[in-house]
Amino acid sequence: MTNFAPAQRFHKSLTVPAFIAVLVTVLMATSGISYAKGAPESFADLADELLPSVVNISTTQVIEGRSGMEFPKLPPGSPFEDFFKEFFDRNQPEQRSRKATSLGSGFIIGDGTHVVTNNHVIQDADEITVVLHDNTRLKAELVGRDPKTDLAVLKIKPENGLKGVKFGNSDVSRVGDWVMAIGNPFGLGGTVTAGIISARGRDINSGPYDDFLQTDASINRGNSGGPMFNLKGRVIGINTAIFSPSGGSVGIGFAIPSSVAEPVINQLIKHGQVRRGWLGVHIQAVSEEIAETLGLKEAAGALVANVIADGPAEKAKVRAGDVILKFNNKKVSKMRSLPRIVADTEVGKSVPIEVWRNNEIITLSAIIEELDDDAAKTAARGKKPGKNGKETTIKALGLTVAALTQPLREKFSLGKDAKGVVVVKVDENGPAAEKGIRAGDLIVEISQQEATGPDVIKEKVAEAKKAKRKSVLLLLEGQGGFRIVAVKIARKK
Repeated sequence: MTNFAPAQRFHKSLTVPAFIAVLVTVLMATSGISYAKGAPESFADLADELLPSVVNISTTQVIEGRSGMEFPKLPPGSPFEDFFKEFFDRNQPEQRSRKATSLGSGFIIGDGTHVVTNNHVIQDADEITVVLHDNTRLKAELVGRDPKTDLAVLKIKPENGLKGVKFGNSDVSRVGDWVMAIGNPFGLGGTVTAGIISARGRDINSGPYDDFLQTDASINRGNSGGPMFNLKGRVIGINTAIFSPSGGSVGIGFAIPSSVAEPVINQLIKHGQVRRGWLGVHIQAVSEEIAETLGLKEAAGALVANVIADGPAEKAKVRAGDVILKFNNKKVSKMRSLPRIVADTEVGKSVPIEVWRNNEIITLSAIIEELDDDAAKTAARGKKPGKNGKETTIKALGLTVAALTQPLREKFSLGKDAKGVVVVKVDENGPAAEKGIRAGDLIVEISQQEATGPDVIKEKVAEAKKAKRKSVLLLLEGQGGFRIVAVKIARKK
């Protein structure tokens, strides 16, 4: 039973509103209900402390001038060639180069000699100038940049020591937490705005490692590269993009989380470039249907659609159809998180990979290699060809298949190295059509077994029916590459 004695002793000295406030506080404390903290009274002290560490960035790019007049195309030896050449030489205006400038934001880190910003702020710049809070202008040198995460690091040489800010842990930041952004919107100079974290893990299709924090703190053009602080004054995000039909802030801004940015920045400072880990798999999301087919309790992890030949995954015996649940002891909650986890892994390190295969968890070990964007990574293919071209109709899936023959290769423009069972017909009202399977697609595997011929397809469908499973898993190769689909098994009415 709740004891209100202390409140009763105080009530004579309290005003009615104060007494009610005390009573509500006691009730909240004893009810076990948690409530959000109120807004800070002011951001002024935090802004005073952090403003000197935020800089404006001015870039200059020399653009070569071009004339709008073009020399007409004439047949070789034309009598007009000399006439037009003389006319253009006499009347062509002098081509002049011009300088284009742009503005952005950045912030000082570490010992006060490095500045972090967005790659798109300094990209293609011939000159970079950092403008400090007291309007001191310093020439900056590019240390390194990473287009994939849109990050860059600059080097400056200040006459006096500058205070750098520190990174916080964006992983512990929650939707609804207060944040403060500082930057150079529209070239106005140090501007402070505040808001909350509106969402986490946003993918805005700007790069392969998108994992943005969304905020309603006002972010406008020129804020790019500026810091987003938590209330402890730690950088938890780097303001990078906005969603805006008008070009101005509508309360939807995006920041690169510090958990993504800090490892990249450290590598840029240390090496001038980023070395990323590479596993060598093509992956796709695990749908509810695929999870049910594979016997998973939840639709989580990354489904391996294909394994790259001679890559780390193949050497570790990862197979198409495996679902990667953990990588290097980090949970893969969704497909999009795996590329970033792999990329952040030290090259040459041996890491455990936890996969779901044949209704059990298997732990494998892979030695991570360096991602090489220029290397041609070709997909691994099956090894056993079909034996004949006889067509077989699989009514339960709504498709007709056949083993590969030369006439079928020619009909569907399939290469000589193509392997699997070819789909020759699709019932437009059947389960296969619902999954976008088309004639000419190759079934490489069914239920994680290599499809060496139409008989294998029939056997696996029959097994699934007997086990009362709702669908079968197909590894397909089509015009869009490899993909895995769960195709429902149509039941006889």
